[in-house]
Amino acid sequence: MNPVFSGKIEQGKVKLDSPNRYLVQISRLEGQRIEVVLRKQKVERSNQQNSYYWGVIIEILKNHTGYTKDEMHEALKEKFLSAIPDEHGLKKIRSTAKLNTTEFEEYLDKVRMLAAQNLNCYIPLPNEVEAA
Repeated sequence: MNPVFSGKIEQGKVKLDSPNRYLVQISRLEGQRIEVVLRKQKVERSNQQNSYYWGVIIEILKNHTGYTKDEMHEALKEKFLSAIPDEHGLKKIRSTAKLNTTEFEEYLDKVRMLAAQNLNCYIPLPNEVEAA
């Protein structure tokens, strides 16, 4: 397992959030060749979004449709996160776990809209209900 260190660039210098943890890791690699990867940090969906999705949205929709939780999740991913079929007729379906917080909220909006318009089912917003 490779450690990941987060921070930000300020005036052309790296400012790590946990510099001491970084120094400990560097001391373990003394004399070894290393590889450094630098990329913009991706903010994945939050734990609150995940709890709301599974505990509220999926729970309501599975009860409304008779699907299992996994069936409902897969059906929604196919509806909203699948690409146009490729030359082989296959579709790539994105994982909800790979969505950032903004992308995941857009996905949730589409699911709530589908529920209201096609299923005649109201799904409360996160501030209207406590996630299970």
